[in-house]
Amino acid sequence: MQTAAIIGAGELGGAIAHALARRQLARRVLLVDSAGTVAAGKALDIQQSGAIEGFGTQISGTTDPSHIIGCHVCIVADRHAPGAPDLQKQEWQGEDGYAHLLRIIEMLPDTPIVFGGAAQAPLIAQLAREAGIARSRLIGSAPEALASAIRSIVAMEASCSPTEVALTVLGAPPTGFVVPWSEASIGGYALEQTLTQVQLARISARAARLWPPGPFALGQAAAYVAGAILHSARRAFSVLTPLHGEFGVRGRVGAVPAMLAPPGIVSTRVPSLSVRERVDVESALSR
Repeated sequence: MQTAAIIGAGELGGAIAHALARRQLARRVLLVDSAGTVAAGKALDIQQSGAIEGFGTQISGTTDPSHIIGCHVCIVADRHAPGAPDLQKQEWQGEDGYAHLLRIIEMLPDTPIVFGGAAQAPLIAQLAREAGIARSRLIGSAPEALASAIRSIVAMEASCSPTEVALTVLGAPPTGFVVPWSEASIGGYALEQTLTQVQLARISARAARLWPPGPFALGQAAAYVAGAILHSARRAFSVLTPLHGEFGVRGRVGAVPAMLAPPGIVSTRVPSLSVRERVDVESALSR
């Protein structure tokens, strides 16, 4: 039985669990949070909605992190903190997040770890640098949420469905990200030949204000990335990971298109960039 474990039953953790369940991307979803019965209660609520939404995913919650042993993918989300003014601050990050993840990783020696939050890039970098975790296992899904948001505004400009829009996100949000418009397409046609320069400028201006994505978009992205790992998806996803020479950069965490499978990242792809786009990406990664 394919199991996805979610570390944290906050707003983001709940959104990820719901997305995994309703899309039936995992046979079993486990929410883990130290806040009393919160994880169990949220899991029960999602489970009970299955009869309405038509899914039969098994969902449970616990305060005991040892229950994650044997899971096929682990998703790092946020702690339950009702009324918190800044949702990003509840994401597992910083020294607390690092110490907690070290304990989690000890129980999951080979399992891919998806970081669902928008502020977890430093945690990914620290785990790679100080704990020596293989980069194939460290996968940040937030860039896919950003790419989804940009696809939506492109679709509104082009009066088409977002499913017809293909694009990716590169760089290092939030300090800087780049959309390689020269590679983007709408319905198989080059985007730059489909939209006017005025429309492209308008989209770029709006895209610059889309970071960070909200918990629902982040949750959907994390669920889809986890599903891609479990089911060996045939398309690339924009993910954060320590770079191994992509764009001439090593050690820094950046967004890059990656193919995913049960071991984690199996390959990355550097898109064909124009001279300006390459300069923009290198500048974003050097900040």
